[in-house]
Amino acid sequence: MKQFKYILPVLLLGLLSASCTGRHTDATTQTQDTLPLMVMQIRQCSRLYTTQCQVRKIITSDDQLQWQGSFMSHDFKVNVPGGQRKIAIPIDATVKAYIDFSDFSERNVRRQGRKIEILLPDPKIELTATRVDHEGVKEYVGLTRSKFSDADRSKLEQQGREAILGDLDRLDLTTEAQANAARVLVPMLEEMGFKDEDITITFRKDFNNEELKRLVVG
Repeated sequence: MKQFKYILPVLLLGLLSASCTGRHTDATTQTQDTLPLMVMQIRQCSRLYTTQCQVRKIITSDDQLQWQGSFMSHDFKVNVPGGQRKIAIPIDATVKAYIDFSDFSERNVRRQGRKIEILLPDPKIELTATRVDHEGVKEYVGLTRSKFSDADRSKLEQQGREAILGDLDRLDLTTEAQANAARVLVPMLEEMGFKDEDITITFRKDFNNEELKRLVVG
């Protein structure tokens, strides 16, 4: 009987040791298996729309009809009375930014110990809708001028769209896209065991205005 008194604690100690070792091994395996699972879940986000903003741009044109000529070797320009015309066209646009995770892979993930950084794919920008506020159009036409033609208006409207795209850097779309992507991805990573303070969501670089223009789709 004395043998069992000493053998039982030894057996229990051995079982406890084996149990701790087993949990450590499972945790390591779980850590190793987390990355493919993480990539798969993030890819399921597919196209994540992160930012939408409404933009209003007023495009103006002002031109004056002039007489031009030369007298005694001197060039001259004279404004034609009643030869001025002006127009202001308000354009409302919807701009959306999204992140396409369809090609997201392990290359987009950096891990160092318990810290993890997700490198977001480059954002895409869509000018999804533009509308001319016809009621808000203001036009002045002098007595000797004709009204702006449909072709003139169409050209100005196209200039308005280009002007909106030219102001993309002022809209701060990438900062908003990054912040909103973090709101989606951070809870997902926390469920996998990462702490909020150990998670970084970022783009591969800061984009200037010319680069943002190249990110526009459609």
